Amino acid sequence: MLLWINGPFGGGKTQTAHELRRRLPGSVVCDPEHAGFGLRRMLPPSLRGDFQDLAAWRQGVYEVLDLVLGRHGGTVIVPMTVVEPRYFRETVGRLRERGHDVRHFALLAERETVLRRLRERELGRVARLVAGGGAPARGESFAVRRLDECLERLRRPDFAAHVWTDRIGVPQVADHIAVSAGLTLTPNTDGPVRRRLRWAWTGLRHVRFD
Repeated sequence: MLLWINGPFGGGKTQTAHELRRRLPGSVVCDPEHAGFGLRRMLPPSLRGDFQDLAAWRQGVYEVLDLVLGRHGGTVIVPMTVVEPRYFRETVGRLRERGHDVRHFALLAERETVLRRLRERELGRVARLVAGGGAPARGESFAVRRLDECLERLRRPDFAAHVWTDRIGVPQVADHIAVSAGLTLTPNTDGPVRRRLRWAWTGLRHVRFD
């Protein structure tokens, strides 16, 4: 089974994916962003744009996930924002046509909630100080520019199932996804301090400076 965790940039996809992996024995996280940034780095700066516009990215994501689903015995978890319907069909749609069990979940929240989360992520205040007196990181600026488009498109029925996350935390989001997919997670035993440390470490590991 593949769990595709969609949502706006800053919507909690990565944290949710790693919470699921932590509590779902045998599962793996396969992040298509790695392939995207690799392709982007191959291009000169003047040609760099949204890597999802590259057919090579969409084809590569399909091929790699098809391979993993065919050979890995556990659940495959994919945290990736995809809001263009054609690109969605070329990745999620093709994997389903191939016969794979793909469960798609779009994490949604009110605009103000996502903006607050964006301000808290990617090294928080430290990153802004390094960037120079409170300037947002480039990834954060891109996320803010795309926010309204992402929220509008992901609300559509073809991007269901929708999970509203304004009033629930990451462990509860993971619980909801697992129940919907018929999966059993191990109990969440994290206290407040360990939970914050774990989320901070996950966030630091996935900071992008491209």
